[in-house]
This record gives sequence, C-alpha cells and structure tokens, in this order.
Amino acid sequence: MELKRVVVTGLGTINPLGKNVEEFWKNLCNGVSGAGPITRFDASRFKTQFACEVKNFDPSEYLEKKEVHKHDLYAQFAYVAAAQALAHSGLDLEKIDKDECGVIWGAGIGGLNTFLQTVTEFNAAPETPRFSPFFIPKMIANMASGNIALKYGFRGPTITTVTACASATHAMIDAATYIRLGKANIFIAGGSESAINEAGVGGFNAMRALSTRNNDPQTASRPFDVGRDGFVMAEGSGALILEEYEHAVKRGATIYAELVGVGMSTDAYHMTAPDPEGGGAALVMRRALEDAGLKTTDIDYINVHGTSTGLGDIAEPKAIKKVFGDHIYNLSISATKSMTGHLLGAAGAVEAIAAILAMRDGIVPPTINQFELDPEIDPKIDFTFNKAKKRELKYVLSNTFGFGGHNGTVIFKNLSL
Repeated sequence: MELKRVVVTGLGTINPLGKNVEEFWKNLCNGVSGAGPITRFDASRFKTQFACEVKNFDPSEYLEKKEVHKHDLYAQFAYVAAAQALAHSGLDLEKIDKDECGVIWGAGIGGLNTFLQTVTEFNAAPETPRFSPFFIPKMIANMASGNIALKYGFRGPTITTVTACASATHAMIDAATYIRLGKANIFIAGGSESAINEAGVGGFNAMRALSTRNNDPQTASRPFDVGRDGFVMAEGSGALILEEYEHAVKRGATIYAELVGVGMSTDAYHMTAPDPEGGGAALVMRRALEDAGLKTTDIDYINVHGTSTGLGDIAEPKAIKKVFGDHIYNLSISATKSMTGHLLGAAGAVEAIAAILAMRDGIVPPTINQFELDPEIDPKIDFTFNKAKKRELKYVLSNTFGFGGHNGTVIFKNLSL
C-alpha cells in the first residue's frame, strides 16, 4: 500500500530555556545554560544540588485554579506545550474530525512528584491516613495523554510511550506510523517530565548518573569533554502537531518540516549502560535512513543524544562513524542537552523541535561547555562547540537513547529547499 506523508504543522515547548518556542530557540542559539541551584526542595544533603528547572512556573497562568490540583507537574507541563502547539498549528477545532485526531505522549516516569508527596504524607500521618482521590490519576504515566485528549475532545488513538529517555521520540514514531497507515489525520505527539525532587535526584545520584559539579552548575553539562561527570537533570515538555500531508495542504497549514524517516532498535546489552561499540545506536540510524529512502550523504545535521555521561558520549560518535563513514566529517553535530539539561522522557520532542528550527533558520545550535575534548573522540568531527553557526540544512536527524537499551531516531526534511 502507498503510505501517507507526515508533516509537522505546530510546535510547543516549556523547558529550562524558555516558556515558548521562540524564547527557547533564542536562548539555544545564544548558548545559554538552563542550570542553577535546585529550588524545588532543600538539596543540601544531596551529592547533586543543581538542575535545569523551568523558571518561575505558575500553573494558574495556564490552567484554571480548580484544575491545578488535579494534575501532577509533568502533566501540567504537557498541557502547556500541547496548547502552544495547537495554537501554532492554526487548527480550527470546530472544523476538524476529532475521530481522526489522537494524542501519543511520552513520559519516562510520570507523576513522581505526586507519588513522593503522597507517600511522605502517609508516613507522617498520626492516625488512619486519607488518600486523595486524585492520587492515582495524577501519578500514572498515561494520564497526560488522556487528559489532553479529554481537553480537546480527540477521540482517535491516545496512548503513552514509556521507554525512558526515548519516550517522546517513540511517541512521534508511533503517531507517524498511524498517519502513514491512514488510521488518523492529526496527532499531538511529544513528551513531558518532572522528576526534580528528592526521589529523582537521590535515585540518579545512587546510579552515579548525575554531575556533581555543584560549584559551577552552568558548565556542568559537558558533552564529549574529558571533564564530564554525568548529566544534569531537567524538566519540561515538548509537543509537535503531526498531520497527514494532504490534510495539511487542504486547510492551508504552514508546514515546518516533513517527518520522512523513523527508526527503533534495542541494545540488548545492559539495564542502563549503552553498548560501548554503539551497535544499537548504529542500527537505529540505519533503519531511519532506510525508512526515509536516503543516503548517508543526504544528512546535514545530527542532534545527538549527547548526555555528558562517560560511556554514552563515547558510544554515540562510534555509532555515527559506523553508519556515515567519512561523511561524518561533513556533518554538523550538536548536543543541545549541554544547555537544556536532560529532560528524560521529554528530551526527544524538545530536541526534535530544536532540529526543525535549525532547518527553518539555517542555524546549527552549539554544544556548549567544551574545554578539552575527550582523547577517545575523533577531533575532526564538527560538534559545533561553544558557538552556533550558519548552515543551510535540508535533512536533519535526531537521536534519543533510553535506559533499558531503547533507541529512537527521527529524520526531518526541509520542504523549503
């Protein structure tokens, strides 16, 4: 059968670099770090005392006050990004067939804030504890997608992808697959996360996954640098409106990119560590290229997973070299987590937005905080260190890899070239 085409017609985000797409993009291009001391709780007893928080977030600016207490912070972030993306798309919600509209949303953890708060209150209760009727609905990871669909009356496929840091990318891939097969016309796809609390920081500290550079948080996320010591936890949300091409053209939508290739693979190597030779990462990029019908030489830019961890930052360049050969030296590459921090289940959506905006404006965002390249990494690779650069981009690729060995890759095409 002939597959339908999938295009991006709306973008929305709230993250440590901005409360909307353009604020985020401006700070990304200017190399701004979103890191700072943790304000959500007293982190003085923890090995890591900083993170990339969403600054000055007031949920009542986006939700009715009576609704705020019904939603965990991860779901509040989801509402914000989804609303922005729908507004950006210009969709007339009164005219579209909502049976053909769905929501596929990623979350690596879900309502961890709600779970932690409830258990803390339970342990402190002097008598028979009382649980909120909203405890379970606020905690479970699928509720962001369900509530977005409820808010807008979307009756098409509504599911949640939970694949750690690959969650939002897998959400986009699933949404694109439904559209390609003619099962729906429109999806709100993306992801959200909010795990900056005692349990989240304590858990990742126990794994030795987080940077402990407490004296200099803004330079703590150092992808590919010899001095990197772990990722910087972040929070927020990213949303894309994915739409069937003919449907978008018929309504006169602005098309920001075409999603032309998707790929998924599994390392099957270790619970949390990547395959050190990048086998699963290479496989997922090859699958995305094959799906798009592209040659390696067609790709201009890669937004890498690049978390600033010891093993991952070695494995991913190895994988790229396996797939792209000598063309790796013609690629522009950047790790935007150096600025945003690691948004966990939301990372793939926020980084896809960055890649699309890079095509729109012909600007490759930088990898900041580069002081000394790890000697195990090829110095001839262009990681766009420390300063953005101008470059015309026709095809861009974005990688996300998650604990459990989950890998996802998406490729976007600039239709204006």
